[in-house]
Amino acid sequence: MRTLSAGGEMVGLTGAFCRLKAGRVLVVGDLMLDAYTFGKVERVSPEAPVPVLHVTQKESRAGGAGNVALNLRSLGTEVAVFGRVGMDEEGRTLRAELEKDDCFCEGILEQKAYPTCVKNRIMAGSQQLVRVDREQLTPLSGVLEQEAVRLLPEMLQGVDIIAISDYDKGFLTRSLLRVLIAEARARDIPVIVDPKGRDFSKYHGATLVKPNEGEAYTASGLGKGADLDCVAQQLLAAHDFGSLMITRSAKGIAVFQRPCERTDFPVRAREVVDVTGAGDTVLAVLTVALASGLSLQEGAELCNVAASIAIGQIGCARITRSQLGQRLLELHSEHKVFGLEQLRALAHAAGPQGTSLLVVS
Repeated sequence: MRTLSAGGEMVGLTGAFCRLKAGRVLVVGDLMLDAYTFGKVERVSPEAPVPVLHVTQKESRAGGAGNVALNLRSLGTEVAVFGRVGMDEEGRTLRAELEKDDCFCEGILEQKAYPTCVKNRIMAGSQQLVRVDREQLTPLSGVLEQEAVRLLPEMLQGVDIIAISDYDKGFLTRSLLRVLIAEARARDIPVIVDPKGRDFSKYHGATLVKPNEGEAYTASGLGKGADLDCVAQQLLAAHDFGSLMITRSAKGIAVFQRPCERTDFPVRAREVVDVTGAGDTVLAVLTVALASGLSLQEGAELCNVAASIAIGQIGCARITRSQLGQRLLELHSEHKVFGLEQLRALAHAAGPQGTSLLVVS
């Protein structure tokens, strides 16, 4: 097992950031609308012991696989979206939010008698009071599944990498996943999966699967007391995954590659404001990193940095390339001496906002 220090790899990481490039990503998964109702609480209701919220603002944002797509757009990639909405106002709003950011939405299918999934967060300042969900766990209809399979060859044209965002809402059927992964492998297109549920066999043959620690233990069937290395090796062998990236909350990220290589990445500590959508941000950054030819280790380190930004924002996290570069500069503050190439990398990371670098000889 190898553990990378939180500071010792920063110069190389900035160089990796500079190698990120635009590509074309196909985002496949469960689409949902994230609604936010913001307001102020100044008193308790006389009808029941609950706060009274005076509404000041309402917002709608693309969530689920849609949030992954928007994160990818913020990082400068072209994005095509493949998913499902209902024939309702919420579905139209969700599509409009994605189109507003120039996502290619021809792969968004509409299903009758299926309400678009909506998660409405009631917020008092930065405090979430309650979340009101409207969802119906309806499997993809047979007709739409056939249509999705028919569309696949067109959706895969020009794609550099596929990001699957599974929220277990019914779009990603076992048969659709089987065809998608097989078609991708035939075209040598990497497939990155953010999984859901107990059964990882539906992702058989994926290039990389990114569960959290609890999901990994559950899917392995080995139980909480099992060694994490054994859990990872069981999943890799049973489902023919190329590699695993297990997110471990405060313990950081553990990457497992065949045959039995493990690398641990300590968390980049920062104040937690809201963890909503942080997993989507990690999936997006990892996807861009691997599509740019970075190593899995470099991608995992960038994911750690991105997560430290995402948890400091309210609502579904969405970070830009410039924010990522700025955060790298902050993490560089403990270093005192840099070579010329390192300074060039730092200047590149500062981005177009014009952060000043003072050079002293």
